[in-house]
Amino acid sequence: MIRILHAADLHLDSPFDALGEQKAALRRREQRELLRSLASLRAGRGCDLVLLSGDLFDSDAAWTETEELLRLTLSELAVPVFISPGNHDYYKAGGRWDSLRLPENVHVFTSPDFEAVTLDALGVRVWGAAFTDNYCEGRLAELRIPRQSEFIDLVCLHGEVGVPSSRYNPMTEREIAATGADYIALGHNHSFSGLKKAGRTFYAWPGCPEGRGFDECGEKGVIIAEAEQGRVKLSFVPTAARRYERISVPAAEAAGFRLPEGSERNIYEITVTGETDREPDLAALYAALEPQAFALRLRDETRLRRDVWERAGEDSLRGEFLAMLRARFESARTDAEREEITRAARWGLAALDGREEAEPLW
Repeated sequence: MIRILHAADLHLDSPFDALGEQKAALRRREQRELLRSLASLRAGRGCDLVLLSGDLFDSDAAWTETEELLRLTLSELAVPVFISPGNHDYYKAGGRWDSLRLPENVHVFTSPDFEAVTLDALGVRVWGAAFTDNYCEGRLAELRIPRQSEFIDLVCLHGEVGVPSSRYNPMTEREIAATGADYIALGHNHSFSGLKKAGRTFYAWPGCPEGRGFDECGEKGVIIAEAEQGRVKLSFVPTAARRYERISVPAAEAAGFRLPEGSERNIYEITVTGETDREPDLAALYAALEPQAFALRLRDETRLRRDVWERAGEDSLRGEFLAMLRARFESARTDAEREEITRAARWGLAALDGREEAEPLW
């Protein structure tokens, strides 16, 4: 059995444009501090090797201190480290991965064709391939690992599972199963997958270790995996310094709403919802909540309350439509039936007015 630290999608030096210059710089500094925590985590958990499955950098543009700290961290990991470049940090001759002067314990895969590195002391073979452009056709179908009883076979790879139209190294569960690998350490998706299995092959992706926007909400982290032939066990280890969170607040509760405990470290999108007699005072809500959070964004998705039946008696298509539904409303036996009919009226009025009704009909 070997223990693996599996991380991906660090996206170092992301711009964090929505946060403003000062807070964006702080978030980039926190991303760098995450690098140092990986070395401590590796040592504390006794991991035998590290698999980094692509998109360590967000783009070709990077701060010098970030590259220097990455080089130092990779050395401090003090075990074999394997990097499979992804679509954001793809390998090109003479590019970043050639110029970084990485320590001897680090192996970067540089070809879209699979290669294997054998670690006899650990009884492990690590297979990997690289993006060599922003996009990559599916390559996993080419991998067939010749089984040798003395080796645990691992794959380090950036790509997307179950999306045939993807331009980011798409792969299928059938292709995963056909590799014959014991564990495939993937990157690209930014949410933790949990442990998955296709055939005898286990696979997972950790997601990004730091959220960077409201499409990356919740806890973020890395994987510690224990692997042997025919068995894999993994745990998710949270690493994010701050979380992005979305919260919906009914308009009637907005004035007294407060963020949860510990909110001062996190970034929130608060959406005010529901029917109201007047537009919510977002400025007052922002003033009350802004000191409670690292950063805050407010959205108004309320609608002004109106009597849907007010034109039920008029001599028009609208009036006839509403009169028919109102008769059904008045004969309905339950509140649920009346709510259903009211929703149908709203949808009908929206269609007649050329508007989009945001509330689902069912």
